[in-house]
This record gives sequence, structure tokens and C-alpha cells, in this order.
Amino acid sequence: MDDLKPVDAAALTQPVIPTDRFVLRPLRPSDAGLIAHYTGDRRVAEGTRAIPHPLPPGSADSFVARALSTDRDEDVWAIDGSANNLAEVLGVVSLTRMEGEQSELGFWIGAGFWNTGFATEAVAAIVAANPHKARTLFAEAFQDNPGSARVLTNCGFAYLGDAESWSVARNARVPTWTYLRKMG
Repeated sequence: MDDLKPVDAAALTQPVIPTDRFVLRPLRPSDAGLIAHYTGDRRVAEGTRAIPHPLPPGSADSFVARALSTDRDEDVWAIDGSANNLAEVLGVVSLTRMEGEQSELGFWIGAGFWNTGFATEAVAAIVAANPHKARTLFAEAFQDNPGSARVLTNCGFAYLGDAESWSVARNARVPTWTYLRKMG
């Protein structure tokens, strides 16, 4: 637990963003168990750049601690459906600050909730709220994950080009589609 840093007051006041079926809220330490459960699934891990597989012990706790850290550059929201009799964590959506009023969007959904529209609803809510007041949002999807690409295009992201990104779970470079969304 050496990586537990003081919780930033900004993390505690990070906006809660309501949608029809869930709320997007800042992470809390109690989320680590469900995050570990979902990201321990190879299919979820391999759909991301940074989640390892197998998931090392303590990784989810460290992720939550970083999300609440005073020196973070990424805001992370839990997709929380508990008010509508759904799981307390269905997945996460994040924004990482970049230079020049730009942010990079990331998201994953627990495999049991795929093809439910939760990812599209979460990304659309983040885009509408624009909590970083970004003028441009970037995102990417692995080319073997057309579902994530559909989420982005359904939320107004435009295809920018092909690239590659490293996937920790795959231990390899993976072809990606890169997307851009100009804001307001």
C-alpha cells in the first residue's frame, strides 16, 4: 500500500454525471474488488493498453489509489448502476489531460455487460458534460475490437487514421483506429 497517496479534494468533487441507467462517479476504494474481477478477464484486459493479464495482486487497489491521487493526470469515473438495481461498477470511463486543451478518452465495460449500450451511454455522457472543458477529445480502439469503434462513432468521434499501441496484456503492438472529436 506504499502507493496510497493523499486523496485529492478535486477527486472528491469530480463531477457526478447522471445518465438514464447509471451515474458516472469518481472511484472509491471499495470499487477495487469489482474492478479486479472484471479486469481479471483476459478479454477485457486485451481490449486495453494498460491492463495486464494475468492481473497481479493489488493492481486494482493501486489503480484506484492513482485515480484518487493528488498528482494524477487522469480522471476516472465508475459506471455505477446501483440506483437502478445494476452492479455498483459496470466498467470505467476516463479522461487523461493532454496539452493544449485536449484530453484522451478511455473506457472498458465488464464482459457481462457487453452489447448493452452501457459503453455508448457512458461515453456520450462524458462528451456532453466535457468535464475537462477540452476543445478536442482523442480516443482509439484496437482494430480487432469493432464494438469499441462503434461506441466512438456513435458518440460523434471521427476516424483520424490507423496507428499502433502497445497492449500490456498481449505483450505486443496492436493495430488501432484513432478517433477525434472536436468539442463545442
